[in-house]
Parts: sequence; structure tokens; C-alpha cells
Amino acid sequence: MNVQQSGKASVPRYYLYGDTLDDVELDFLHVEPLRERSGKHDWTIRAHAHPDHVQILLIEDGGGSIHIEEREFKILPLSIIVVPRAMVHAIYFNPGTDGMVITAASAYAVGVAQGEKRFLDALSEPEVYPLVGSGVNIEAVKDAFEWVNREYIWSAPGRRMAIMANFLRVLVVLLRLRSVRTDAGIAASGRDYEIVFRYRELVEQNYRSQKGVEFYAGELGISAQRLNQACKARGAKTSSELLHERTIIEAKRYLVYMEMSVAEVGYELGFSDPAYFSRFFSQRAGSAPGAYRKAHQLKRNAGRRSLAQ
Repeated sequence: MNVQQSGKASVPRYYLYGDTLDDVELDFLHVEPLRERSGKHDWTIRAHAHPDHVQILLIEDGGGSIHIEEREFKILPLSIIVVPRAMVHAIYFNPGTDGMVITAASAYAVGVAQGEKRFLDALSEPEVYPLVGSGVNIEAVKDAFEWVNREYIWSAPGRRMAIMANFLRVLVVLLRLRSVRTDAGIAASGRDYEIVFRYRELVEQNYRSQKGVEFYAGELGISAQRLNQACKARGAKTSSELLHERTIIEAKRYLVYMEMSVAEVGYELGFSDPAYFSRFFSQRAGSAPGAYRKAHQLKRNAGRRSLAQ
């Protein structure tokens, strides 16, 4: 486990839940049957994050629920779950749930994707995809996961290439599942797609510094108006909304999982004025930071009581 400390409690960060970082190949991937790790933790995976790894879970039997950041998803049998890099998540499996779990280094996944942005988009959004009725061949999906697992266990010649080939099959499945979910009403030219993809990357690198949209447009070599146009074409949100949305997501993480005051959370995210941070958060989250934290704590406590009954 790698827990980042700054004198305060933090969200546990693992490569593999419950294991030390030295136990694994951090630049590659790991695969195992779901029951091996979940079963020994009473089918409950507490809130944690994987700083530089993405997880893809194949649920063959059983079910439950998964909480990824602020969203809760129901887990059904014959489904695939995507947990993007660095997102805080907790999973509550029904006892006996089974399937496979692939944990892949982000750099490795990017390499296998060979620059195909649609693959990377599929890995960057949390989702639970039902396989039944999706049009994909369910047996072929199971086969791809099974062969990743077989090659991972074996030490035969060409092991890494075989794993890469079958992991690519898994990425193709994700791409096709995501395409089924895509809203056909959202127009997306190739140029708009590229602009928004690069914009999101820049936001991820700089959102704590409170830079404005003009900064990002300048980094992209386009006008703020053109950036805004691309963002609205791709996802019906303005460039400012996407930027502020990322800041709010991180603020919610700190409020829920960190033992920090509201002012400290604001400072961590680049706000020198605590009052301004509170207004910024309240306007976009629908409640004041302190009220949001209290409501979430009450919800979590109620969930724990329900599990204990």
C-alpha cells in the first residue's frame, strides 16, 4: 500500500488492493480471478485508488454495487466494469461473485492502444457495461480475459506479446461497448475530438493552479472561442464548465476522504481566499462544502449500518 501523507489521513492508494507496491510489476499489468482477492476481504473492497493504473473487471457470476467518485453503479452478472486511473472507488460484491480483474499500468495501456484515442477515452470514463444485448460476442470476451490470465501465469516464450495481443482484444471490446452507449446526437468532428482530448490532458496537469480558459487555449494554439466551440460540440458543456467540473471533483474527494478543513481544501486546490472557494463550490455543487461533507458522512454511516444488519 502507498498512502500519501501530509500529516493528515489520506485515501489508501494501491496497485493491487491490500498489497505493497514492491510485490508487482508497476509498468505492466496484473490479472487474477476476482474471487481470490475479494473473497478474502469478505467481498468488500473499501474506498481506495490506483494512482497510475486502470482496472477492467469482467463479472461472470454474482453482482453487487460499485461506488466510483460520486457515482454508484449496480453490478450485474455478465458485465464489464471500468475503473479509470486515480479514481477513488469502493466495491460491495455479493458473496460468491466471480470473474476476472485486469489491473494495467496507464503507460502500458497507452502503449497497447497505439495512440488510438478512442481506446483511451474508453479507459478514462467510469462505467459498467452489460454484455447481454450489447452485440458483442460474450464467449469471445470471456476467452480474451481467460487468455490474458493464462499467459500471465505461464512463462512460455512470447509471453508479453501474447498478453499484449489479448489485452488489445479487451480494449476492442470496451471500444465497441462504449460506442453502443455513445449519444448519436453529439456531433464530433475529428478536429474537435483532438482539441477536447488535449484540453482534458492539460486540465489534469494544471487544474490546481486555477488557470483560466485563456491559458489553456494559448497552450493549444487556438482561441478561447474555438476551444469553447469544440467542448460544446463534443459534450454539450463549455470549456469553463469542464474546467470547473474537474476542480469540483477533486474538492469533493478531499472533503469526503481527507481530514482537512474547508479552507485547507481550498488552498490545496489553488484558492487563496476560503470564502471565494466556498462560493465557487456552493454554486456548482448545490451545497456549501461543510454541508456537502456532513451529508456524505451521514450517507456513508447509514450504508455501514445497513451492511451490519
